[in-house]
Amino acid sequence: MLNDSPRVAEVFLEGGVLEEALAIIRKNALEYRVMRRIPQDIVDRFRKLGVYRALVLKQFGGLEVSPAEFLELIEAIAEADASCGWVASFGVSATYLAALPLDTLRKLYGDGPDVVFAGAIFPPQKVQQGDGGFVVSGRWPYASGCTGASVIGVGIAVDGEGGGLPRTAVMPASAVTIDETWNTLGLSATGSHDVVVENVFVSEDWTFTRGGKPTIENPLYEYPSLGFAAQVLSVVGLGCARRALNEVRVMGERRSITGAPALGDRPYVQMLVGEAEAELNAARAFFYDVTRKVWALLCAGETPTEADANAVRLAATHAAQASFSVAQKCFSIGGIAAVQVDHILGRCLQDCAVVAQHAFMAPGNYEAAGKVGLGRGGRPGYP
Repeated sequence: MLNDSPRVAEVFLEGGVLEEALAIIRKNALEYRVMRRIPQDIVDRFRKLGVYRALVLKQFGGLEVSPAEFLELIEAIAEADASCGWVASFGVSATYLAALPLDTLRKLYGDGPDVVFAGAIFPPQKVQQGDGGFVVSGRWPYASGCTGASVIGVGIAVDGEGGGLPRTAVMPASAVTIDETWNTLGLSATGSHDVVVENVFVSEDWTFTRGGKPTIENPLYEYPSLGFAAQVLSVVGLGCARRALNEVRVMGERRSITGAPALGDRPYVQMLVGEAEAELNAARAFFYDVTRKVWALLCAGETPTEADANAVRLAATHAAQASFSVAQKCFSIGGIAAVQVDHILGRCLQDCAVVAQHAFMAPGNYEAAGKVGLGRGGRPGYP
């Protein structure tokens, strides 16, 4: 999967670090599902691999890789396990943390670039203002990866700031209580629990607008930020759907206990596999083609247009929906065996279903993309 990007191989495969991590993830994925979180050992391996410094600028010790290179890394992890890919995807946080003041960024990366950030924005909670900051209290759901985070951000509502993009208050993970509410069919190990904050003071210079203008000029931070936030999640679906297809190939060699032909010899299975391969490869090609085109514009000193940002969001939505469709086809091929609770095809179906229902990539985003494409106004609302 990573062979088409020599830069990714150079940065992420050195010393076999990635292969070792993926082998451990494949072996222990079922344990993570029961735990409803990714263990600290895996978070530490992601640090070693470069997940959290990949999109941090070199001036802070980061790797400054391209969007496509980061996406390919997350796709590879998601092929081993979708929940692990989902948690790793929040290495993208460096791109919107770039909206913090420069002095704050220096403090944030003072001990190194491998800062593990988790965030929960909605619903933004009202805060008390005073003394150069805010007193923050409230509860926020869906804080994916919060159990392994060193820094956590929560959405706040400030008097006088209405509409637009939400403001996020950043604080040490030690200031936050995690209420382990996450109990789902899919992406079970993402640890997307509720986070609870009680009367924590956050100075204004540790707040930023999610999707706001970065304080440092760099092509990496000019890439459409909300589109990138959708892409890092939808690429989890691409990796997971590829895992499902790979498993179907393995199953295709097995003989049926009823005496029927092996799966791989059945015409309807051959047809479904052909359709699924075409669907997944087409979605993946569109996804990475848009990514590289927008990145090329930025590297040439040009500014992506609204149409470019819309194409990024459209490709992310299509990737998520196509991945779910592919996982459904693979699940149907698996027959009665696939309905077992821990069967890999059932797990891939559930994981891809959750990716496809996330607000960033849900089917309603097609309508938003069409609206922009037809010149009927900008993308409505957030996200």
